[in-house]
Amino acid sequence: MSEHFTTLAGVVVDTRHWIGGERVASAETFTDISPIDGSPLGEIARGGAVEAEAAVAAARAAFPEWAATPRAERARILHAIADGVEKRLEDLARVETLDNGALLRSHRRGVMPRVAHNFRFFADWLLKLEHEDFETRGHTNHVSWDPAGPCVLITPWNAPLMLATWKVAPALAAGNTVILKPAEWSPLTASLLADIAAEAGLLAGVLNVVQGYGAEVGSALVSHPDVRRISFTGSVPTAKRIAAAAAANLTPLSLELGGKSPLLVFADADLDLAVDLAVEQYDNAGQVCLAATRILVESSIVEEFTERFTAKAARLVQGDSRDEATDLGPNIHPRQLEKIDGFVRRALDAGARAVIGGEPNAELGGLFYRPTLLADVAQDSEVVQEEVFGPVLTLQTFDTEQEAVRLANDTRFGLAATLVTGDRERAERVTAQLVAGTVWVNCFFVRDLRAPFGGSRHSGVGREGGNWSFDFYCDVKNTVTAPKGWQQEVTRHG
Repeated sequence: MSEHFTTLAGVVVDTRHWIGGERVASAETFTDISPIDGSPLGEIARGGAVEAEAAVAAARAAFPEWAATPRAERARILHAIADGVEKRLEDLARVETLDNGALLRSHRRGVMPRVAHNFRFFADWLLKLEHEDFETRGHTNHVSWDPAGPCVLITPWNAPLMLATWKVAPALAAGNTVILKPAEWSPLTASLLADIAAEAGLLAGVLNVVQGYGAEVGSALVSHPDVRRISFTGSVPTAKRIAAAAAANLTPLSLELGGKSPLLVFADADLDLAVDLAVEQYDNAGQVCLAATRILVESSIVEEFTERFTAKAARLVQGDSRDEATDLGPNIHPRQLEKIDGFVRRALDAGARAVIGGEPNAELGGLFYRPTLLADVAQDSEVVQEEVFGPVLTLQTFDTEQEAVRLANDTRFGLAATLVTGDRERAERVTAQLVAGTVWVNCFFVRDLRAPFGGSRHSGVGREGGNWSFDFYCDVKNTVTAPKGWQQEVTRHG
């Protein structure tokens, strides 16, 4: 096997970039490590300014033809990509499990089917994308969505392919060309996506995949003057650097930046439901931007809630992500585990109490951190205010509805919120006051691509999903036509 390939769980993955319809190597590589057992997965091409320039040039060259491709044909190709994803679903699931440590059963049953759905949804939405014409003093207004140009899409490591295609699919549907920069901790399924797209008949240069570090290839991409859109999912500090680079070219940005979401449990709630939703926040080892990591419980029920929560959390199985019985896998990287443990240790030193967990799982070793619930935490403490991005929840109490809302909104984030109550009127009052891009009432993580998605405050800029995606990835144009003048033009030139 060539040095440019790696074979994982029987799946061959090309470790080079995909630029202009060809595989491109780099002078340097970086080692991709599996969080499950620390084994090396491959030597990945490490891009920089040269590869960034080549990818943007390829995207720019391919743009006119792809932008002029009729909507129906673009939609057909996106459906063909979805067919390819479904055909290789098991390959994608196995590779991504090794690469980012998330559960194989989740990849098989939910994540990879969602990847295919992303392409199908935006392909179908494209065909019905329209705005009804309207009149202004007898003049006709016609709204259209024009492709913007090359788009740089920078994606995270916690759900690599699903979150990448959440951006890639609408950008391609809109008629744009794409440079995808996957996270360096989980780059492999992006490479497989390039193969699938090529097999589906996507024109060379329409989708480019460039691997490497953000400070190297990422910086070169987001500062490039020929890039027309940038979409990024990740941390606030990185987003600020991207925004500063994009500002020089006035490149429009869409930023989804994580959160510190609350879960409010009122005394009139279905307590079994509330506990189920709270324990669900440990999904993907807590590496979920939408996770409601701040559990806020009405004081009168906190003892019963805590008892039930502790019992249910104790039944979670932590272990190898490839095992069907596993509920919690490892965290992604040694640096991430160190960050998580640092948050917890500082909180404990400051007087917090670990109701459960509070340390790495010494029995498993490696990158496994015990599911943790911290009580006796101050509202202004670091662990309450900052995103941990690990299996760490905090428990606080409130006595009134007003106090619950105040605590829920008292962070710099505003991505999501979850509310559990048996009172419909209370739900309406509270949700109206919560600062969040998404609010779930008596449920969690119900997502629909027709809905707007994004965050408030430091959780992001902009919304994507449905028409909101096309509004971002296109130049929206309004054409105003006068009712008279046609005959005069014919007479003058005839």
